[in-house]
Amino acid sequence: MKRRSFIKTSGVFMLTAPFSIGSEKKPTDVRIREISFNTEDFAFRVPLKFGSAVVQMLTIIHVSAVLESRSGKRGTGYGSMPVGNAWAWPSRKLAPAKTHQIMIEFGKRFADQARICSDYGDPFELSARLGKNRIPIAKALADEFSLSESIPALAQLNMGSPLEAALFDAYGKLHQRNIFSLLGPEFMNADLSAYLNSDFSGEYPCQYTTRKPADRLPLYHLVGGLDPLSDSDLTHPVKDGLPETLRDWIQKEGLTHLKIKLMGHDLQKDLDRMIAVEKAVSEVQHKRGIDRWYYSVDFNEKCPSEEYVLDWISKIGERSPNARKSLMYIEQPTQRDLNARPIIKMNRAAELCPIVIDESLTSFKELQKSRELGYSGVALKACKGFAEALLMGAAAQKYKLFLCVQDLTCPGDSFLQSAAIAAHLPAAAAVEGNARQFCPKGNALWAKRFPGMFSITDGTVRTADLIGNGIGY
Repeated sequence: MKRRSFIKTSGVFMLTAPFSIGSEKKPTDVRIREISFNTEDFAFRVPLKFGSAVVQMLTIIHVSAVLESRSGKRGTGYGSMPVGNAWAWPSRKLAPAKTHQIMIEFGKRFADQARICSDYGDPFELSARLGKNRIPIAKALADEFSLSESIPALAQLNMGSPLEAALFDAYGKLHQRNIFSLLGPEFMNADLSAYLNSDFSGEYPCQYTTRKPADRLPLYHLVGGLDPLSDSDLTHPVKDGLPETLRDWIQKEGLTHLKIKLMGHDLQKDLDRMIAVEKAVSEVQHKRGIDRWYYSVDFNEKCPSEEYVLDWISKIGERSPNARKSLMYIEQPTQRDLNARPIIKMNRAAELCPIVIDESLTSFKELQKSRELGYSGVALKACKGFAEALLMGAAAQKYKLFLCVQDLTCPGDSFLQSAAIAAHLPAAAAVEGNARQFCPKGNALWAKRFPGMFSITDGTVRTADLIGNGIGY
């Protein structure tokens, strides 16, 4: 049997040889027959502030894929994802409108390359094969737009993710099964060691996922930098019938998990904001008879050092022991480039609270690098790719890292895709979803089909409903 070879690109390890080789042919293998690509725009009901960015609109990329088996059977799948340029490409040299334009063009060309791919394989193999196109597409666009910087790996993964989701969804629908029942050696042509390293020899994603989704998962609610906490903070009410303040959201939806966006460069303001959030939360929760709630904190890479994080944790503990007790994890406090100088380690902070990487997690190599620097957890996002999320989810569990599943203001089926991943990862304790706060129009059609996922009353989403063929929705 001829062995496959692999190279590393900006995402996972990518296959360099054709897929249909020798005895590794399977009747379950598929090839791509059709790809469609379109976009849809939504205005935010209120601005979302994170880091130095304020976002007020959203473009969703929609991709459908038709796959065909060796016997000629076909299945159609769908994937959607927001264009997250403010998050994936926060350029200092290009305007947001330009990065937005280039990322959409990248997505189109990525889909064009998929149309001419004739190889058979499973969805992991097809995703790996297509992933080889990222760097050539990025280089071509850099030349055409005369860019003085390269398109970040994170932006490339973001724009490939709706197509990846469509492939996994179509594969499950073609075989008339949920994709999470198709992640073992019966269907996959290579084990996890082909995509990660020899630590995973003989292992498959089915060993790190469940076939049935969790019945329910707590929902993380985002508290952005501009979000009013109480009526006294409300200066520009929307008056659209949805909650206007954090207190109102908690009261209406029974929330117990909150993600707090902080500045990362002004310790006093970051302390004051956290204490203000805790005050508002504790008052409304006590009225509800709730005595336990949970926080995650996102500094959006702005902390200058580990000492900043240590000082913040220490002073929060002094000013509000309950806020400190409620802190579940801290997300990406410092620079996303883990090799940038000076190297910032997180060993001491991770002894006090899980410190997870998000923007840094663009490959298995970066996950390993983060472990060397003391990070103790990973944040999975469907917007980096469905295969990527499952691979990194397996790695996180193998190495006993804290694991969470996060959002990119994903509305509709892009949120269901993210929630499905979380619901099948036994280590995921909750899922983030904030489109209902900032982009509820994007949820409208899907909310009718999955009310338990979009109409929140007890602080959880009903992931047990995601049991259909394909990704589950």
